[in-house]
Amino acid sequence: MQTNMHEAKSKLSYLVDLATAGEQVIIAKAGVPCVQLTPYVAPARRVFGQFKGKVSMNADFDSNQTNQDITDMFEQSV
Repeated sequence: MQTNMHEAKSKLSYLVDLATAGEQVIIAKAGVPCVQLTPYVAPARRVFGQFKGKVSMNADFDSNQTNQDITDMFEQSV
């Protein structure tokens, strides 16, 4: 459904109901589509420790040799 700005101001509640029901609602200004109403979707909650036991790293991840290897890689690319 496409509606103009003036009509949207007077029927906002109705348009929001349509959008939350799955209808595509576009608001136009001077006949040119400007915005689209979409339902709000809450972001997923983060769970502390959700990757425990799923991620591993080498024991030498912070060794001098590893750090030097990384430094060497980036110095060559410059």
